[in-house]
Amino acid sequence: MTGKILSLMIVVCAVVAGGALYYLQVYAYYEEVVPSGEGDVRMTSITSGEPEAIAYDGFEGIDADSSPIRYRACFTTPTSLATLTETYAPYEGAVPLEAPGWFECFDAGEVGAALEEGTALAFMGEENLEYGIDRIVAVAEDGRGWVWHQINHCGEKVFDGQPAPEDCPTPPDRY
Repeated sequence: MTGKILSLMIVVCAVVAGGALYYLQVYAYYEEVVPSGEGDVRMTSITSGEPEAIAYDGFEGIDADSSPIRYRACFTTPTSLATLTETYAPYEGAVPLEAPGWFECFDAGEVGAALEEGTALAFMGEENLEYGIDRIVAVAEDGRGWVWHQINHCGEKVFDGQPAPEDCPTPPDRY
């Protein structure tokens, strides 16, 4: 009888721990990003090299302090892809990161497929927003847009403990 009770306690503890771990990964650390109404969606200008605000509507965003790559946002823009490509720097190698399932406007599979098919284009939002992390903005032909953070080539090396490549800024002391 003691073995059955002990086994039941182990199973109950495992289920509670698993549920807690799931909750912490998917829900606990995320906070809604409250849009300011201007400057929430920015892209790097080809001419100035500086991020500039673009026209947008319907902004929804989430972020978490626990990781610099947990930022996700969705929006719509009236600006055409033709105008965006003439004005803002493209981003090669954009790979949208999965968002929690409850953040329904951001589907990484859909965004990735649109980028591959060419029905959406990726732009540099802001380079080295935090060392080694770029903010990427992707916009589809229909005006829907998505934003996420992605580790850049400098971050990939430095975060793995390797020296920064020559074309990268000097990493902060904490790396």
